[in-house]
Amino acid sequence: MTKIELKNIVKEYQEGVRAVDNFSIKADAGDFVVLVGPSGCGKSTVLRMIAGLEDITSGEIYFGEQLVNNLEPQQRNIGMVFQNYALYPHLSVFENLAFPLKIIKTNKKDIESRVKQISSITGLGELLHRKPKQLSGGQRQRVALARALIRQPAIFLFDEPLSNLDAKLRIQMRSDILDLHKTAGTTSVYVTHDQTEAMTMGTKIAVVDKGKLQQYGKPDEIYSKPQNLFVAGFLGSPQMNFIPLDLAEGELKNSFLSIPLSDLSLNQNAGISGSNLTGGIRPEHLNADVDSGIFRAEISRIEYLGHEQYIHCKINNTGICVRDNSPGKYTPGDNIGINFDFKNMHLFDNTSLRIN
Repeated sequence: MTKIELKNIVKEYQEGVRAVDNFSIKADAGDFVVLVGPSGCGKSTVLRMIAGLEDITSGEIYFGEQLVNNLEPQQRNIGMVFQNYALYPHLSVFENLAFPLKIIKTNKKDIESRVKQISSITGLGELLHRKPKQLSGGQRQRVALARALIRQPAIFLFDEPLSNLDAKLRIQMRSDILDLHKTAGTTSVYVTHDQTEAMTMGTKIAVVDKGKLQQYGKPDEIYSKPQNLFVAGFLGSPQMNFIPLDLAEGELKNSFLSIPLSDLSLNQNAGISGSNLTGGIRPEHLNADVDSGIFRAEISRIEYLGHEQYIHCKINNTGICVRDNSPGKYTPGDNIGINFDFKNMHLFDNTSLRIN
């Protein structure tokens, strides 16, 4: 298994436009690293630079101890799976899987053995005679995965491989990819704009926006302690509630809320001053109550999900979302109390950085 390290990677196009700016991460051997961010944030560009498909302007990329900046893609020993399956339509599944081995002049007996082995792992054993047009979307994606896996690459790269699948199939394919990763143990980098994929698949997540790394770490660390407002709002569905606050006389205040600083979980060295602060609280940390609450708000709409519901409220032009496990108890137009433990609140300064 191979470690990956990106040191201060920059990709600059003409006229000084930076698609990737000073990007640095380390992936340990066997990691499944997910690059996540909105469309156009630079995450696929990072992946293509790792693959050697895109030149880097400056910085260094290491596979283990080897600097690979100047190596051609075919010299990097990578397996890559794209959003487009890129299968040869005139070849059978067997021939598609065998093709990478034929290119490197593997003997026929070894090809047959490797195809049999990989088709067993990926559940393609009964489909080897079929052409791609005879396969479902999920089956074609498994063929693409198997074709990348059959070369026994040092590193796997995935560029939004599940984007073309329906919701149910995406869930199944997430499981399939993780099972393959567990079997092969190959260090992998996976690009997606779907934060659910990032949270459920990654051993580590790199959150990217506007070409810059916003935060890098384990999923639970990033979710529980987002470093800035972008990360806090991007990860989580529904997203974190943001409440404008000002500091006055030892309390955080706005028109409907007053929180003593002593009630917050604050770092002793946290410097809090001035106005235009932002409090963040996730929907699962809020509770709705008919009679009482820290503040009251009117329900504008309810998203019913069967076992739970999301109650969307409005108070003084601030939107608030509450996760609730009592479907049918409330209706739009109700005025409800909202409670939460202040220690669950995240606090961000006027530059969008986390304070606590």
